[in-house]
Amino acid sequence: MYRILSETEENTILIPATLDNHFPLLKYMFWSKGYSVIPLDESDEFEIRQEGLKYSNHDICYPFVLMAGQVVRALRSGKYDPKKTFILMPTAGDACRGACYLGLLRRSLDKSHFEDVRVMTINVRHVRDDIQLKITLDTAIRGLFGLFYGDILMLLANQVRPYEVNKGETDALYKEWIDKLSEDLRLGKNLTLGKMKKNFRKIAESFAAIKRDGKKRTVVGVVAEFYVKYCGLGNWDLVKYLEDNGAEAHVNGVSWYMLYYIDSHKPAKYNLERLGFEIVKKLMVSCQSDMIEALHEYGFHCLNKYEDMAKGSEEYVSHTLTIGDGWLLGAEVCDYAHLGYKKVLCIAPFGCMANVCAGRGLYPHLQRKFPGTNIAVVETDSSSSKLNYYNRVQMLIK
Repeated sequence: MYRILSETEENTILIPATLDNHFPLLKYMFWSKGYSVIPLDESDEFEIRQEGLKYSNHDICYPFVLMAGQVVRALRSGKYDPKKTFILMPTAGDACRGACYLGLLRRSLDKSHFEDVRVMTINVRHVRDDIQLKITLDTAIRGLFGLFYGDILMLLANQVRPYEVNKGETDALYKEWIDKLSEDLRLGKNLTLGKMKKNFRKIAESFAAIKRDGKKRTVVGVVAEFYVKYCGLGNWDLVKYLEDNGAEAHVNGVSWYMLYYIDSHKPAKYNLERLGFEIVKKLMVSCQSDMIEALHEYGFHCLNKYEDMAKGSEEYVSHTLTIGDGWLLGAEVCDYAHLGYKKVLCIAPFGCMANVCAGRGLYPHLQRKFPGTNIAVVETDSSSSKLNYYNRVQMLIK
């Protein structure tokens, strides 16, 4: 059984905002004796951006500018003892920000006079093993449950909130489930696949019971690099903006990305490590199938199962590009088109290698292949205008 820890523990792990809907549960993946885990949630984009630019520049990818700024502002708040604080930066370990910018984050901390704050990472690519946070069986189990519960809650909340008759009811139910599931993750209770399957249906049933107005709204599929896809700070509160303007935002779950990552990063040789990848994939495929089945059972929608999505995109997208989000970007666009989503918004953060290589050049090709689907691209950047960003979104949803 896991001991419940508070923010007054001896050591603190700060995680820059990335997964707004998942970190409230995923943080318990790292919750252990001697550490409390705090996902950062400051959302003043202008102040965070200005802080981040002190330690980088306009040529650095925009997500890193925000991460650095958010971390330094949190440390400047005085809430955390620098000698007992760690910054955790999970990374895919590819030729992108997560692997290349660990050193730049270290420099940012040193330049801002937080030399005592230590940087940690978590990845399966052996990037900086000297600062790697160890993944134990307990860590992996809690991570699996936090991931899938975060997925289904995000998918359901985004599909119910725009239509709710009693405003605030969806968010209240979402918080109720977060509190309930957090207790299980903290204490290590009910972490069985059978219980997860039952909870999927209980969660879906509870959201289906919320009274909705039945109005028809434009559904916008959101495709983006990992950070700007799931972080409101990075995508300039896109989900809220779409809902405020009469649309429904559909953001695909993180489990699809994790399965893509396993598929595209498993060792080429058949060894013990590859066997581990394949066992984890089989487990996640089963969990995702149960989750999708529960969503459909109660009348909700989502993209196809990962393997069906991958197969359906092979005709249009090369699966050889696996840096960052790689071919998954194009595969999601294809799946939205196959399922009849007429509006797809692709967010491209400035400086993102994956979006330049696998996104911006591919989207025009896919637009020609799927003429009935409107694919629009918007860019977030430390020097760009939010007005232009939102104008492009308006052009898509009108």
